Amino acid sequence: MAQAGGLPQANTTSGQTYVKKLVLLGNSSVGKTSLVLRYMRENFRSILPTVGCAFFTKVMDLGSSSLKLEIWDTAGQEKYHSVCHLYFRGANAALLVYDITRKDSFHKAQQWLEELEKEFQPGEVVVMLVGNKTDLGEEREVTFQEGKEFAESKNLLFMETSAKLNYQVSEVFNTVAQELLQRAGEEGNSSSQEGEAVVLNQGPAVRRGQCCAR
Repeated sequence: MAQAGGLPQANTTSGQTYVKKLVLLGNSSVGKTSLVLRYMRENFRSILPTVGCAFFTKVMDLGSSSLKLEIWDTAGQEKYHSVCHLYFRGANAALLVYDITRKDSFHKAQQWLEELEKEFQPGEVVVMLVGNKTDLGEEREVTFQEGKEFAESKNLLFMETSAKLNYQVSEVFNTVAQELLQRAGEEGNSSSQEGEAVVLNQGPAVRRGQCCAR
């Protein structure tokens, strides 16, 4: 599993730069923007809800290869729901974020997954379910096991985080980036083989288990 200090080497073509789009989806106030700002700027502060969408870029250098993540942080308010569909089109990866202290936000994350399934072919995008705000564990309404079991049932990556405490924030983005690079390498290797399909979002169970096991 990727660690906060860096990203493991992936099987990519030497000198190749990959550009991938990552979109964050979830209810308002689950901490999507806080996660991005913690990852990008290594700080945390209370912020107002996102209006429409916020855009960030992050370049990860991997020696002979690099990955540029285009991160789209969407608004969670219901009035922006239809607009968010425009932002996640063309995405290569998605974070479905919920607040572990709000059961309704967990259900909303599941609804967003259904929306993704309407837009993309099965396995076309890397999807991670993220339970945020573990610092509020005493108020927890969604257990770790609930999140893990749902993720496993849908073949999603899964982690719990705390943007406030900087718990597993880098690991979330780095793990998704690692998966994207792995698939990019697989696509490159298979593109020369006529008729061979590339199966996406079908990573080994052991990798998913590493994300979940704590």
